[in-house]
Amino acid sequence: MTDKTPPGDRIAKVIARAGLASRREAERMIEEGRVTVNGKKIDRAALNVTADDKITVNGKLVGAPDEPRLWLYHKPTGLVTTNKDEQGRATIYDELPDTLPRVLSVGRLDLNSEGLLLLTNDGEVKRKLELPSTGWLRKYRVRVKGRPTDESLEPLRKGLVIEGEKFQPMTVSLDRQQGANAWLTIGLREGKNREVRRAVADLGLTVNRLIRVSYGPFQLGQLKPGQVEEVRRKIMRDQLGLDAPSADKGGTALKSKKNTVRRNTRPARPKKSP
Repeated sequence: MTDKTPPGDRIAKVIARAGLASRREAERMIEEGRVTVNGKKIDRAALNVTADDKITVNGKLVGAPDEPRLWLYHKPTGLVTTNKDEQGRATIYDELPDTLPRVLSVGRLDLNSEGLLLLTNDGEVKRKLELPSTGWLRKYRVRVKGRPTDESLEPLRKGLVIEGEKFQPMTVSLDRQQGANAWLTIGLREGKNREVRRAVADLGLTVNRLIRVSYGPFQLGQLKPGQVEEVRRKIMRDQLGLDAPSADKGGTALKSKKNTVRRNTRPARPKKSP
């Protein structure tokens, strides 16, 4: 006789769906004793809960999750993609509109990188977008110091091994030479830390500007630095294979600290070369 699966969903998934944290972060919160279910502190994530259970995180009640939403954000340089930086540097959350709900970043862009960063209010959407099995192509416009030839970029296309770490093959095109610098377009399907910079450095080149222009079907388009634009929910659901709710509420334009949060009607076309 086999045991029946308990009703409901795993507690970490419920917390993630509520947009409070990623599933991994939720599991860490549970291990740290910051989560209660029906007034009892729990210390393991292997627990299923239902809508009848009362869940708190850091003493605050977890409500029913909002409908999943997705935003495009043009991250400027000089901002860290984290909630709080130990070195006291400015983060993207210091500059995002006050009227934006609590959002999670899909992956990261480092301090000196700019361009498209996806934001979502739903931990499960974040997880789905970051899964290696999704394999969406991420494209970057990269300015390097030097005079590379198309032949010299071939190692990137074949895949590199740097300090014992394997890098998957990338798509690479040499777009133009501009004085002492060259512009490349690089596409990859992984998300290793500083992957483009490390791979290019292995060829003896130095990246002095890096702009992410697309993440799968979502494109930077004409978004200006610091600007946020919501993806229409139908487009998001279609691209991610999510079930549609009974009614589509659409996106809402919000006011930003410095810029307007715009509503996206369709995936935008990428900019011309800088």
